[in-house]
Amino acid sequence: MKRAKLEELIAWKNSPSRKPLIIRGARQTGKTWLMKEFGKSHYARMVYVDFEKNRRLAGLFQGDYNINRIMLGLQVETGIKITENDTLIIFDEIQAVPQAITSLKYFYDEAPGYHIIAAGSTLGVAMHAGISFPVGKIAFMDLHPLNFSEFLAATGDEPLLGILDQDDWQLIKTFKDRYIERLKQYYFVGGMPEAVSTFADSSDFIVVRNIQKQILDTYEHDFSKYAPAETVPRIRMVWNSIPSQLAKENKKFFYGLLKEGARAKEFELALSWLIDSGLAKKVFRVTKPSYPLKAYEDNKAFKLFMVDTGLLSAMTDLDAKVLLESNRIFSEFKGALTEQFVFQQLVSIGEFPVYYWSAERSTAEIDFLIQYKNNIIPVEVKAEENLHAKSLRVYHDKFNPSISIRISMSDFRQQEWLTNLPLYALSKLKSFLL
Repeated sequence: MKRAKLEELIAWKNSPSRKPLIIRGARQTGKTWLMKEFGKSHYARMVYVDFEKNRRLAGLFQGDYNINRIMLGLQVETGIKITENDTLIIFDEIQAVPQAITSLKYFYDEAPGYHIIAAGSTLGVAMHAGISFPVGKIAFMDLHPLNFSEFLAATGDEPLLGILDQDDWQLIKTFKDRYIERLKQYYFVGGMPEAVSTFADSSDFIVVRNIQKQILDTYEHDFSKYAPAETVPRIRMVWNSIPSQLAKENKKFFYGLLKEGARAKEFELALSWLIDSGLAKKVFRVTKPSYPLKAYEDNKAFKLFMVDTGLLSAMTDLDAKVLLESNRIFSEFKGALTEQFVFQQLVSIGEFPVYYWSAERSTAEIDFLIQYKNNIIPVEVKAEENLHAKSLRVYHDKFNPSISIRISMSDFRQQEWLTNLPLYALSKLKSFLL
């Protein structure tokens, strides 16, 4: 399985200003596989430590942070000689030993020749639980589920990727049916590595769904294991409401769907826990689409998306038979899967903040606004081939953006004020940004 983040790791290894790296991401997005694959393919030796399974090594980080002593202990424990520059040291589930996080500062200051990557499934939660992170001494990388391009590669369709890379839209149109078929499969399978690998090997949707259910069960178990006991019921209420929240015509998160009379203050900790653990992501409304978007953030109005399209389909028990029914899957429960898909692909690019905009009186709404360099680009999402873009037209006439993007099931077309990108070609978005 190929992951685009491997290229970032190679750049990190070769950087003269390299810092210890922490990989963040939800559980089962492939952090451990990525670190080990990188170590095996780009280093002479690799030392791997899982702090949740090996509690004995926690003693290495008690008291002082003598690097020579820590290195000696790691060598004794693993039986592997550690040398600078050609040995990759992996600290997995590092949040289980907070002092190991602190030690990264001393590695950076006193022994920068050691290459260290750390990861943890609940690191975001740990950051808000009093664990001290060595600010300025470490680098971060976010890992998400496989995006659609990675899915195509994993399922043996590199030639389809190659066609997209050539920007030959007539040739892309020729193979439109192939792209759409894979896109429908991605909506069901999603990008969780185990689900994708299983589907690539077997094409068995039933087995894939069982894996997705197991992942969802693992997340439910994590609620009880890592979250404060008094917050767990509210975490479950928020988590289980996400499909119905996204199925509304107006996808703004509404506390009243959790329980009658629910107020934001009651669920702040539950929402924060889901977001910090990487399982959910807020997309805030902006009151004005101006640069920088952060300055116009309305923190009381937001949409809440899940970590993965396939897990969303699993939570709704979407039947695989829908894949056979023309393009129905794209518009299921008011296009919720499609908006989740687009959000997931935008996040995987990871180079711009993502918001949404709506008029004060709700006469128009733009599904996503992205800030790229100094430009604010509206992105409207259509789950079908409907080419009407009323909200986008209203937005364009009011704010006159340099470029407007519509993402739909229709073919590529570039008009005077509007560019239509097919859903399956969303990876080409960057090439149209100024």
